[in-house]
Amino acid sequence: MKREQLSEEHRAALVNYRLERAKETLEEAKYMRQGDFFNAAVNRLYYACYYAATALLLSRNIEANTHSGVKTMLSFHFVRTGLLSLEDGATFSNLFDKRHSSDYEDFSYCDAALVDYLIPRSENFIAAIEKLIK
Repeated sequence: MKREQLSEEHRAALVNYRLERAKETLEEAKYMRQGDFFNAAVNRLYYACYYAATALLLSRNIEANTHSGVKTMLSFHFVRTGLLSLEDGATFSNLFDKRHSSDYEDFSYCDAALVDYLIPRSENFIAAIEKLIK
């Protein structure tokens, strides 16, 4: 079923599901951090924020079919308009880049300092998204 064909009830349920998934994935990232699995932690932080971002886009009926599309639409509709802070936009972009390089490039490693820097920023990002949706 295409997004534009979703009833408001189904759309709201899907938005709530993605927000819950964002929060669960954030907890997974913290678990990975405790085990010193830094690349995995960054991956989970990115996906936590990605799920929140897709929830926001869906809540406003904004289409994005790729990860790059989500990043672009988030920037265009929310960061550039001031609905999301520049810091939140930078957090998502940074996670996008770090996740991509750690997942796909040889000899790309994340460390504890990076993960410890990104965890609170990811928490703030998800909270800001949740506030915009509610």
